[in-house]
Amino acid sequence: MGKFIYEDSIKVDFEDRTLAHLQQVIGNKLRRGESFHFTWRDDKSIGEGRTSVWLHPHASLVFKYYGSRQSRINRAWSEALMYAANSPAGLHLVPEPADPGEVESAV
Repeated sequence: MGKFIYEDSIKVDFEDRTLAHLQQVIGNKLRRGESFHFTWRDDKSIGEGRTSVWLHPHASLVFKYYGSRQSRINRAWSEALMYAANSPAGLHLVPEPADPGEVESAV
């Protein structure tokens, strides 16, 4: 289980594999100077609502991994997440599609 931390105030847990994919997509968008919303469903323990943050190139972001092994990146999932991030609704988690050609992650 990893943690996404936004502006030192919002902290949310994601599986390390999910977090690696989010880091890749968010990093690519911000590297291009693109701002966008990132929305996720909150855990049942805090009410099952949803949270949305505005990500921009100057935002303070931390991707904290608790596992020591790097996750494999599913190219098809990264592309699906990037497609969501480029939509008017912004980045949100989508189901992971099968990808027979997984590659090693540098994340």
